[in-house]
Amino acid sequence: MWKQWLIGVVLVAFAAGAAMTYRSLESADTAQSGRERPASVVNTLLPELGTVRDVVKAVGNLRALNAVELTTEVSGRVVALNLEAGRRVEQDEVLLKLDDRQAAADLKVIEAQLADARRQLERALRLRSNNSISQSQVDELRTDVDVAEAQRQAAGVRLENHRIEAPFAGVVGLSDISIGAYVTAGTSITTLDTTDRMELGFAIPERFLGEVSLGQQVRGTSPAYPDATFDGELVELGSRINELSRTLPVRALIDNSDGKLRPGQFMSATLTLREREALVIPEQAIMIRGDEQYVFVAEDGIARRMSVVLGSRMPGRVEVAEGLTLQDAVIVTGQDRLSSGDRIRVVDEENAIPDNRFAQSAGS
Repeated sequence: MWKQWLIGVVLVAFAAGAAMTYRSLESADTAQSGRERPASVVNTLLPELGTVRDVVKAVGNLRALNAVELTTEVSGRVVALNLEAGRRVEQDEVLLKLDDRQAAADLKVIEAQLADARRQLERALRLRSNNSISQSQVDELRTDVDVAEAQRQAAGVRLENHRIEAPFAGVVGLSDISIGAYVTAGTSITTLDTTDRMELGFAIPERFLGEVSLGQQVRGTSPAYPDATFDGELVELGSRINELSRTLPVRALIDNSDGKLRPGQFMSATLTLREREALVIPEQAIMIRGDEQYVFVAEDGIARRMSVVLGSRMPGRVEVAEGLTLQDAVIVTGQDRLSSGDRIRVVDEENAIPDNRFAQSAGS
């Protein structure tokens, strides 16, 4: 019996010793693994002072600064045509001419009648000095001269109406008129548009009314030219707020010296309200959790989490209104795996941050 008791005591002692040894080894392994956890590799960048723009974005349509549909004033047959679509013409340049032989002949007849009326008036004035003719006869002849002069003026206008001239410099539109065609009064000939500068109409929200003023920069983009921007300035403000959309209609003049833009074209507009210097960091550094926006900064090999207040955004960049200084080394890569207090190892990597700093305006 005592042998069985002795064996039991030995087994219990052996089991207790094994358990203690296992726990000691586990604690040692845990401590060793905690000590050997590698530091996270990150890239950092110091905030910079950059020019940011507070802007309003909208959409609108382009219109020619001057636009007209040219029509005939009289009927006649086309004898000369200068209506090449897309061609730029100067003011007073002849675009179309109708057969004006009859109108020119009518003008000569009236001019001859006017000359005769003037000769009769001059003769009557000489006779009047000798009291050989009454004053009423002189007045009647003077009236004949006035009537003839008015008829000559009307005939001159009718002759001029056989020519259509450009009322201003611009670009000629499409035309279906051919040489020899007979057109009636009121026939549409073509369109003429001034396109060196285009008028862009759009609307801005009412809340920006106090920040809008004439002369502010406007930058336009068009789906037709995705890689191009068109610069202009604000030139007109509406006098009334739209009660339904709560917006103010405005107009800008957009430079179109290369002739790419056309009347009626759709365009996105970016109105710059103001430019200012602000603290800017790469947008990729920003972390968001719920309503909080924060970044990690590197401090003596340790990552520290810092809440920030953001302002305007740009392509790849964002303004930090509160929370950072120029001396804070912001972590821009690897921050999604960090917690505040983690050890870090900062390395330099040229391609860690896209190179598009301050290239465009911030959106509002």
